[in-house]
Amino acid sequence: MPNLILSGPPGTGKTTSILALAHELLGPSYREAVLELNASDDRGLDVVRNKIKMFAQKKVTLQPGRHKIVILDEADSMTSGAQQALRRTMEIYSNTTRFALACNTSSKIIEPIQSRCAIVRFSRLSDQEILDRLMVVVAAEKVPYVPEGLEAIIFTADGDMRQALNNLQATVSGFRFVNQENVFKVCDQPHPLHVKNMVKNVLDGKFDEACSALKQLYDLGYSPTDIITTLFRVIKNYDMAEYLKLELLKETGFAHMRICDGVGSFLQLSGLLAKFALVRETAKAS
Repeated sequence: MPNLILSGPPGTGKTTSILALAHELLGPSYREAVLELNASDDRGLDVVRNKIKMFAQKKVTLQPGRHKIVILDEADSMTSGAQQALRRTMEIYSNTTRFALACNTSSKIIEPIQSRCAIVRFSRLSDQEILDRLMVVVAAEKVPYVPEGLEAIIFTADGDMRQALNNLQATVSGFRFVNQENVFKVCDQPHPLHVKNMVKNVLDGKFDEACSALKQLYDLGYSPTDIITTLFRVIKNYDMAEYLKLELLKETGFAHMRICDGVGSFLQLSGLLAKFALVRETAKAS
Protein backbone atom coordinates (compact mmCIF):
# COMPACT_ATOMS: atom_id res chain seq x y z
CA MET A 1 0.00 0.00 0.00
CA PRO A 2 1.40 3.47 -0.89
CA ASN A 3 1.06 6.57 1.26
CA LEU A 4 -2.42 8.01 0.65
CA ILE A 5 -4.22 11.35 0.72
CA LEU A 6 -8.00 10.84 0.82
CA SER A 7 -9.63 14.10 -0.19
CA GLY A 8 -13.34 14.96 -0.37
CA PRO A 9 -16.35 16.56 1.34
CA PRO A 10 -17.27 15.66 4.94
CA GLY A 11 -19.37 12.57 5.53
CA THR A 12 -18.27 10.66 2.43
CA GLY A 13 -16.53 7.80 4.24
CA LYS A 14 -12.85 8.70 3.82
CA THR A 15 -11.70 7.56 7.26
CA THR A 16 -14.05 4.58 7.27
CA SER A 17 -12.57 3.42 3.96
CA ILE A 18 -8.98 3.53 5.16
CA LEU A 19 -9.90 1.80 8.45
CA ALA A 20 -11.60 -0.99 6.49
CA LEU A 21 -8.50 -1.31 4.28
CA ALA A 22 -6.25 -1.45 7.35
CA HIS A 23 -8.38 -4.25 8.85
CA GLU A 24 -8.20 -6.15 5.56
CA LEU A 25 -4.42 -5.78 5.21
CA LEU A 26 -3.34 -6.33 8.81
CA GLY A 27 -5.94 -8.74 10.17
CA PRO A 28 -5.26 -9.69 13.82
CA SER A 29 -2.27 -7.31 13.96
CA TYR A 30 -4.56 -4.29 13.45
CA ARG A 31 -4.60 -3.09 17.07
CA GLU A 32 -0.84 -2.80 17.48
CA ALA A 33 0.00 -1.80 13.88
CA VAL A 34 -2.43 1.12 13.37
CA LEU A 35 -2.25 4.59 14.90
CA GLU A 36 -5.34 6.76 14.33
CA LEU A 37 -5.22 10.47 15.19
CA ASN A 38 -7.59 13.37 14.56
CA ALA A 39 -5.22 15.99 13.23
CA SER A 40 -7.68 18.82 13.99
CA ASP A 41 -7.06 18.11 17.71
CA ASP A 42 -3.53 16.66 17.59
CA ARG A 43 -1.99 18.90 14.97
CA GLY A 44 1.17 20.41 16.47
CA LEU A 45 4.85 19.61 16.19
CA ASP A 46 4.85 17.69 19.46
CA VAL A 47 2.39 15.13 18.11
CA VAL A 48 4.54 14.45 15.05
CA ARG A 49 7.77 14.34 17.02
CA ASN A 50 6.41 12.22 19.86
CA LYS A 51 3.31 10.14 19.10
CA ILE A 52 3.87 9.54 15.39
CA LYS A 53 7.65 9.18 15.55
CA MET A 54 7.50 6.79 18.52
CA PHE A 55 4.87 4.69 16.75
CA ALA A 56 6.99 4.59 13.57
CA GLN A 57 9.99 3.40 15.63
CA LYS A 58 7.98 0.68 17.39
CA LYS A 59 8.77 -2.86 16.27
CA VAL A 60 5.73 -4.86 15.19
CA THR A 61 5.89 -8.31 13.60
CA LEU A 62 3.84 -8.29 10.40
CA GLN A 63 3.46 -10.48 7.35
CA PRO A 64 5.95 -9.84 4.51
CA GLY A 65 4.91 -6.86 2.42
CA ARG A 66 2.77 -5.35 5.20
CA HIS A 67 3.48 -2.06 7.00
CA LYS A 68 2.31 -0.20 10.06
CA ILE A 69 -0.30 2.43 9.19
CA VAL A 70 -0.69 5.96 10.57
CA ILE A 71 -4.15 7.44 9.88
CA LEU A 72 -4.49 11.21 10.23
CA ASP A 73 -8.06 12.49 10.01
CA GLU A 74 -8.62 16.20 9.18
CA ALA A 75 -4.98 16.40 8.06
CA ASP A 76 -5.55 19.76 6.34
CA SER A 77 -5.89 21.27 9.85
CA MET A 78 -2.24 20.52 10.67
CA THR A 79 0.09 23.48 11.03
CA SER A 80 2.70 24.06 8.35
CA GLY A 81 5.51 23.22 10.78
CA ALA A 82 3.85 19.94 11.75
CA GLN A 83 3.42 19.04 8.08
CA GLN A 84 7.10 19.71 7.42
CA ALA A 85 8.05 17.47 10.35
CA LEU A 86 5.64 14.82 9.09
CA ARG A 87 7.27 14.89 5.67
CA ARG A 88 10.64 14.12 7.25
CA THR A 89 9.13 11.29 9.32
CA MET A 90 7.54 9.82 6.19
CA GLU A 91 10.97 9.77 4.51
CA ILE A 92 12.87 8.20 7.40
CA TYR A 93 10.39 5.42 8.18
CA SER A 94 9.20 4.66 4.65
CA ASN A 95 10.40 1.04 4.94
CA THR A 96 8.19 0.19 7.92
CA THR A 97 5.30 2.68 8.02
CA ARG A 98 2.65 3.98 5.63
CA PHE A 99 0.62 7.15 6.11
CA ALA A 100 -3.01 7.82 5.20
CA LEU A 101 -4.14 11.45 5.42
CA ALA A 102 -7.88 12.19 5.23
CA CYS A 103 -8.77 15.80 4.44
CA ASN A 104 -11.52 17.99 2.99
CA THR A 105 -9.15 20.04 0.81
CA SER A 106 -6.00 18.38 -0.51
CA SER A 107 -4.51 21.74 -1.58
CA LYS A 108 -3.97 22.56 2.12
CA ILE A 109 -1.49 19.69 2.35
CA ILE A 110 2.01 20.91 1.51
CA GLU A 111 3.38 19.93 -1.89
CA PRO A 112 6.27 17.75 -0.58
CA ILE A 113 3.72 15.50 1.20
CA GLN A 114 1.40 15.44 -1.81
CA SER A 115 4.25 14.26 -4.04
CA ARG A 116 4.91 11.32 -1.68
CA CYS A 117 1.28 10.16 -1.71
CA ALA A 118 -1.31 8.77 -4.07
CA ILE A 119 -4.32 11.12 -3.97
CA VAL A 120 -7.75 9.48 -3.85
CA ARG A 121 -10.65 11.90 -4.37
CA PHE A 122 -14.09 11.22 -2.89
CA SER A 123 -17.17 12.90 -4.37
CA ARG A 124 -20.43 13.64 -2.58
CA LEU A 125 -22.71 10.64 -2.34
CA SER A 126 -25.65 10.48 -4.73
CA ASP A 127 -29.21 10.73 -3.42
CA GLN A 128 -29.78 7.08 -4.34
CA GLU A 129 -26.75 5.92 -2.36
CA ILE A 130 -27.93 7.81 0.72
CA LEU A 131 -31.47 6.49 0.30
CA ASP A 132 -30.22 2.89 0.06
CA ARG A 133 -28.35 3.23 3.35
CA LEU A 134 -31.26 5.02 5.06
CA MET A 135 -33.60 2.18 4.05
CA VAL A 136 -31.24 -0.33 5.67
CA VAL A 137 -31.16 1.74 8.88
CA VAL A 138 -34.91 2.36 9.15
CA ALA A 139 -35.59 -1.35 8.54
CA ALA A 140 -33.08 -2.45 11.18
CA GLU A 141 -34.26 0.12 13.76
CA LYS A 142 -37.99 -0.24 12.87
CA VAL A 143 -38.32 3.53 12.33
CA PRO A 144 -41.82 4.79 11.41
CA TYR A 145 -41.56 7.04 8.36
CA VAL A 146 -43.19 8.26 5.18
CA PRO A 147 -41.25 8.50 1.87
CA GLU A 148 -41.47 12.31 1.94
CA GLY A 149 -39.63 12.27 5.27
CA LEU A 150 -36.69 10.38 3.80
CA GLU A 151 -36.69 12.80 0.84
CA ALA A 152 -36.39 15.67 3.31
CA ILE A 153 -33.46 13.97 5.08
CA ILE A 154 -31.70 13.45 1.73
CA PHE A 155 -32.28 17.11 0.84
CA THR A 156 -30.87 18.38 4.15
CA ALA A 157 -27.87 16.01 4.00
CA ASP A 158 -26.67 17.32 0.61
CA GLY A 159 -24.51 14.28 -0.15
CA ASP A 160 -23.22 13.85 3.43
CA MET A 161 -24.02 10.39 4.80
CA ARG A 162 -23.04 11.29 8.35
CA GLN A 163 -25.37 14.29 8.27
CA ALA A 164 -28.19 12.13 6.89
CA LEU A 165 -27.85 9.59 9.72
CA ASN A 166 -27.59 12.34 12.35
CA ASN A 167 -30.72 14.04 10.99
CA LEU A 168 -32.59 10.73 10.96
CA GLN A 169 -31.59 9.95 14.55
CA ALA A 170 -32.47 13.46 15.77
CA THR A 171 -35.89 13.35 14.09
CA VAL A 172 -36.73 9.96 15.57
CA SER A 173 -35.51 11.03 19.03
CA GLY A 174 -37.51 14.24 18.93
CA PHE A 175 -40.75 13.22 17.22
CA ARG A 176 -40.78 9.40 16.92
CA PHE A 177 -41.92 9.78 13.30
CA VAL A 178 -40.03 10.82 10.16
CA ASN A 179 -41.96 13.16 7.89
CA GLN A 180 -41.10 16.41 6.11
CA GLU A 181 -42.39 18.72 8.83
CA ASN A 182 -40.49 16.98 11.62
CA VAL A 183 -37.23 16.76 9.63
CA PHE A 184 -37.19 20.48 8.84
CA LYS A 185 -38.05 21.33 12.46
CA VAL A 186 -35.03 19.34 13.64
CA CYS A 187 -32.64 20.56 10.94
CA ASP A 188 -33.94 24.14 11.22
CA GLN A 189 -33.56 24.85 7.52
CA PRO A 190 -35.99 26.87 5.39
CA HIS A 191 -38.60 24.50 3.97
CA PRO A 192 -37.74 23.92 0.29
CA LEU A 193 -41.42 24.05 -0.72
CA HIS A 194 -41.65 27.55 0.75
CA VAL A 195 -38.52 28.59 -1.16
CA LYS A 196 -39.79 26.91 -4.32
CA ASN A 197 -43.05 28.85 -4.12
CA MET A 198 -41.02 32.05 -3.72
CA VAL A 199 -39.07 31.28 -6.91
CA LYS A 200 -42.31 30.35 -8.71
CA ASN A 201 -43.86 33.69 -7.77
CA VAL A 202 -40.87 35.54 -9.25
CA LEU A 203 -41.03 33.53 -12.48
CA ASP A 204 -44.81 34.10 -12.69
CA GLY A 205 -44.32 37.86 -12.35
CA LYS A 206 -45.75 38.00 -8.81
CA PHE A 207 -42.88 39.97 -7.31
CA ASP A 208 -44.78 41.32 -4.28
CA GLU A 209 -45.83 37.80 -3.26
CA ALA A 210 -42.22 36.61 -3.61
CA CYS A 211 -41.00 39.45 -1.38
CA SER A 212 -43.66 38.60 1.21
CA ALA A 213 -42.52 34.97 1.25
CA LEU A 214 -38.92 36.10 1.68
CA LYS A 215 -39.89 38.43 4.54
CA GLN A 216 -41.73 35.55 6.22
CA LEU A 217 -38.60 33.36 6.06
CA TYR A 218 -36.43 36.20 7.34
CA ASP A 219 -38.80 36.93 10.23
CA LEU A 220 -38.73 33.25 11.25
CA GLY A 221 -35.07 33.80 12.17
CA TYR A 222 -33.32 31.96 9.34
CA SER A 223 -29.95 33.46 8.49
CA PRO A 224 -29.32 34.82 4.98
CA THR A 225 -26.78 31.99 4.50
CA ASP A 226 -29.44 29.35 5.29
CA ILE A 227 -31.92 30.98 2.93
CA ILE A 228 -29.55 31.40 0.02
CA THR A 229 -28.10 27.89 0.39
CA THR A 230 -31.58 26.38 0.21
CA LEU A 231 -32.44 28.75 -2.65
CA PHE A 232 -29.44 27.51 -4.65
CA ARG A 233 -30.41 23.86 -4.22
CA VAL A 234 -34.05 24.57 -5.11
CA ILE A 235 -33.09 26.43 -8.30
CA LYS A 236 -30.64 23.69 -9.26
CA ASN A 237 -33.47 21.14 -9.23
CA TYR A 238 -36.21 23.45 -10.57
CA ASP A 239 -37.83 22.56 -13.88
CA MET A 240 -37.15 25.62 -16.06
CA ALA A 241 -35.38 26.62 -19.26
CA GLU A 242 -31.64 25.98 -19.05
CA TYR A 243 -30.68 29.56 -19.95
CA LEU A 244 -32.93 30.90 -17.19
CA LYS A 245 -31.57 28.42 -14.65
CA LEU A 246 -27.96 29.36 -15.46
CA GLU A 247 -28.68 33.07 -15.04
CA LEU A 248 -30.49 32.55 -11.73
CA LEU A 249 -27.65 30.38 -10.41
CA LYS A 250 -25.13 33.01 -11.46
CA GLU A 251 -26.99 35.76 -9.58
CA THR A 252 -27.40 33.47 -6.56
CA GLY A 253 -23.66 32.82 -6.56
CA PHE A 254 -22.83 36.54 -6.61
CA ALA A 255 -25.28 37.19 -3.76
CA HIS A 256 -23.82 34.29 -1.74
CA MET A 257 -20.35 35.76 -2.20
CA ARG A 258 -21.52 39.15 -0.87
CA ILE A 259 -23.27 37.50 2.08
CA CYS A 260 -20.07 35.57 2.92
CA ASP A 261 -18.25 38.92 2.89
CA GLY A 262 -20.59 40.10 5.64
CA VAL A 263 -23.37 41.86 3.72
CA GLY A 264 -26.11 39.56 4.97
CA SER A 265 -29.11 41.85 5.14
CA PHE A 266 -32.75 41.51 4.11
CA LEU A 267 -32.05 44.21 1.53
CA GLN A 268 -29.40 41.98 -0.06
CA LEU A 269 -31.86 39.09 -0.41
CA SER A 270 -34.58 41.39 -1.75
CA GLY A 271 -32.10 42.68 -4.32
CA LEU A 272 -31.46 39.10 -5.39
CA LEU A 273 -35.19 38.60 -6.04
CA ALA A 274 -35.16 41.82 -8.07
CA LYS A 275 -32.28 40.43 -10.13
CA PHE A 276 -34.32 37.25 -10.69
CA ALA A 277 -37.22 39.38 -11.94
CA LEU A 278 -34.92 41.23 -14.36
CA VAL A 279 -33.53 37.95 -15.66
CA ARG A 280 -37.08 36.74 -16.22
CA GLU A 281 -38.02 39.91 -18.11
CA THR A 282 -34.88 39.66 -20.27
CA ALA A 283 -35.63 36.00 -21.07
CA LYS A 284 -39.25 36.88 -21.84
CA ALA A 285 -38.24 39.70 -24.19
CA SER A 286 -35.82 37.52 -26.12
